[in-house]
Amino acid sequence: MAANPVQVLSKYTELFGDTFRFYLGGIKEAIVTTNPAVIQHVLKTNADNYQKSEIQVKRMGHFLGKGLLTTHGEPWKTQRRLIQKGFDRKQLEALSAIMQDSLAESLRDFDRQVRVGPVDIYPQLMKMTFAMVARSLFGAKLKDEDIDVVSNTICTVQEFIVRQTLQPYLNPWFEVSGELRRHEEMRARADSVLMEYIKTRRHQAPGNDLLQTLMDARYSDGEGMSDELVLSESMQLLVAGHETSSNALSWLLYLLSSRPDCLERVREEFHSVLGDAPLSFGDVSRLPFTTQVILEALRLYPPFWMVDRMAVADDRVGDVDIPRGSTVIVFVYGAHHAPRYWESPESFDPERFAKANEKLQTPFTHLPFGGGPRGCIGGHYAMLQILMILSDLLRKYDFQLIPGQMIEARPMVILRPKHGIRMTFTQATARDRHAVVQE
Repeated sequence: MAANPVQVLSKYTELFGDTFRFYLGGIKEAIVTTNPAVIQHVLKTNADNYQKSEIQVKRMGHFLGKGLLTTHGEPWKTQRRLIQKGFDRKQLEALSAIMQDSLAESLRDFDRQVRVGPVDIYPQLMKMTFAMVARSLFGAKLKDEDIDVVSNTICTVQEFIVRQTLQPYLNPWFEVSGELRRHEEMRARADSVLMEYIKTRRHQAPGNDLLQTLMDARYSDGEGMSDELVLSESMQLLVAGHETSSNALSWLLYLLSSRPDCLERVREEFHSVLGDAPLSFGDVSRLPFTTQVILEALRLYPPFWMVDRMAVADDRVGDVDIPRGSTVIVFVYGAHHAPRYWESPESFDPERFAKANEKLQTPFTHLPFGGGPRGCIGGHYAMLQILMILSDLLRKYDFQLIPGQMIEARPMVILRPKHGIRMTFTQATARDRHAVVQE
């Protein structure tokens, strides 16, 4: 289970059906489900009866403070309503320029790396997306070295949280050995870096970034968020916002590397819609096939491979009893790969998400950004980010997968490539790009 929970839960789903009871970490009983009726009930229909599990709130709250990811009830609803403004159409259009500037800077570094030889695309894309999210939050003045400090902290702390969750019997040892304190000190360093930006911005002219949205937000009594709460929400948006996109892009490039037919259609769509212009939020709805490709990649490799909730009161859905205090694990990866809901579920087929096939989909079997009221607040931002990076990469480069690699998913907080994904990138000529369109 600690080595590969997806493999274990997939095997048990095959053996015991779409809903079964299981001891998480060998200690805590959980109800695991891929049944869309149960998933819909837990995440949407009766969502008020289901809180984020103690594991998430306690472990993540310890390192990330109280914010959207780690609160419940009215405080969560209030924060969600305030922060949602940072992801509306108008704000995403304003953020497009910041995102493009960040991407241009990241691509200069990426270009230097790929000229030397093959690269592992996962860390490269992680740097790209983290810089973009960080600058969307804190503006263009965020220094590269500060981005590195916060990025390294988040990655290290996330891995530690996974170990605490999947191997809870080690928690006393983490405390005694100083491991817990070491991670707390890392978090404190990252917090101090971001807090300095927040305090400085309180005395500067307003900007167009997400930090401004957080600082401008006002509660019903007219009060704004404290610096500490702005820090917690910023850190949580950084955590939730960067790895989802880099993960999706890594698997997307991997899948496209073996499907030249899909790759050509995507390039053709980018060329016909954008020409040589940079992508902005207004272009997103004009790229239907590329969106299908992204949705299919997210089905095969969902960033969040599971979602867990805890029942506040006794409940029942269908013939499934859910006692008070039970943990329900929505096994997203299992739902995405269920033969009952997806024909040839292991194959890469973007046509599943064509408009003509929408009615064939069973609700709550495709959950790349969760579902219900606690679905990902930054889903539209993530799609914009993925499309923006993909459009620039495909127009600038041809790429090939290095043969002989073992490509395998590693379920951490996010479903990462376990051994990386190594590729070569070469400059795509203008002739190559236009040839795609003429074909």
